[in-house]
Amino acid sequence: MRALVVDDEINIQEILSILLEDFGFQVDRASNREEAEELIEKNYYDLALIDLRLPDGSGIDILKKIKEKNPKTEAVIITAFASSETAVEAIKLGAYDYISKPFELNELRLLIRNVKNKLELEKKLAEKKDEKFEGLIGKSPAIQLVKETIEKIAPYDINVLIVGESGTGKDVVARTIHRLSRRASKPFVAINCASLPAELLESELFGYKKGAFTGATSDKKGLIEEANGGTLFLDEIGEMPIPLQAKLLRFIETKKIRPLGSVKEIDVDVRIISATNRDLEEEIEKGNFREDLYYRLSTITIKMPSLKERREDIPLLVESILKDLREKYNKDIQSVSPEFLEYLMQYDFKGNIRELRNILEKAVILSDGKEIGLPRYDSKGINSIYIDDPDQPFTIRTFPEEGIDLKAVLSNIEKSLIERAMELSDGNKTRAADILGLTFREFRYRFDKHFGKN
Repeated sequence: MRALVVDDEINIQEILSILLEDFGFQVDRASNREEAEELIEKNYYDLALIDLRLPDGSGIDILKKIKEKNPKTEAVIITAFASSETAVEAIKLGAYDYISKPFELNELRLLIRNVKNKLELEKKLAEKKDEKFEGLIGKSPAIQLVKETIEKIAPYDINVLIVGESGTGKDVVARTIHRLSRRASKPFVAINCASLPAELLESELFGYKKGAFTGATSDKKGLIEEANGGTLFLDEIGEMPIPLQAKLLRFIETKKIRPLGSVKEIDVDVRIISATNRDLEEEIEKGNFREDLYYRLSTITIKMPSLKERREDIPLLVESILKDLREKYNKDIQSVSPEFLEYLMQYDFKGNIRELRNILEKAVILSDGKEIGLPRYDSKGINSIYIDDPDQPFTIRTFPEEGIDLKAVLSNIEKSLIERAMELSDGNKTRAADILGLTFREFRYRFDKHFGKN
């Protein structure tokens, strides 16, 4: 679980952080409203402890911001200027509680324990509810909306169009709808419309009779007929050629198919779920997709959010993917380091969940410890360097035959870590020194060595 501490007094930050860490929270800190809002935009927090009065604004504004970003975040307002008006306002805005400075440590411990117990209970209840949404990992508002929509539409025999970028999990949504429908005991048949030429796609979907064309040495049942009673999933529907779109439209309207080379029609009962990463309305304007087919396929449309739109789900996705990869590769990797997780939280995932899995799979294969560290590269950008265990030295995974310049590699490692620490601390050298476990004087010496005095 992750917590945010917002207070302009460093000693209060320290006390609150220690208490939260004792209860197993990973803690981020902010000294003002601006820092807090930047962190809230980047991360998901289970709990936030917020000072009411800050140098650049009010803790109430931060409470509004964090509740707007994720209503399920529990928040506690802490202040030396307690009043019944602010307490009532904070509670109305969704704060869990309100505590006054100076506070009793035992009182605060009890409060944090109660919040943690509430969070753990809610997590268990959510996990139980989410068992039916296996594969749809996350608790962000965006993915919760997807789950709620699936739950509402799954029982009804309506066609569904799933749209979204590649790698967002459109196929998982299709399988979940089928699993929760009355057709769950019948076949789920999937085909990627972009994977076959038009002629082969038609024969795969509608089947053919012996002698229908050269090479048709026996009858073949089409995928539409194979899915009879169940669900047909047409992935990348936007790639289907226009002539075949007309034939698919006729099937949807009549519930009958005619295999290639046959004079007889066959009645088929299927639910159609389609998916695409294209803007079909734009494709209609271009003449690449039939408007009448679009409306037949999209009785309900589900928009899958990109990973950039649900960054708060990344820690849960990492945990789930690591579990799968541990079993696949028989490795005892339990987690990723805080630095690697922070890197993933900021990464621009063009391939979404598929790309996240690819990154983690490479890291699992290359790592030996229980924790995957942040990838680093040498001056040539060739040798991946991982921090598998903070108590162990860096390991160069690929060693060039000509050897290496050890001094240059170590210097680049040091420079790279200082750069990353400065990024994580938003340029605050004191915080960067803390991240690297250095005194400020040691940090300043090393920083000046690599970047010069400024």
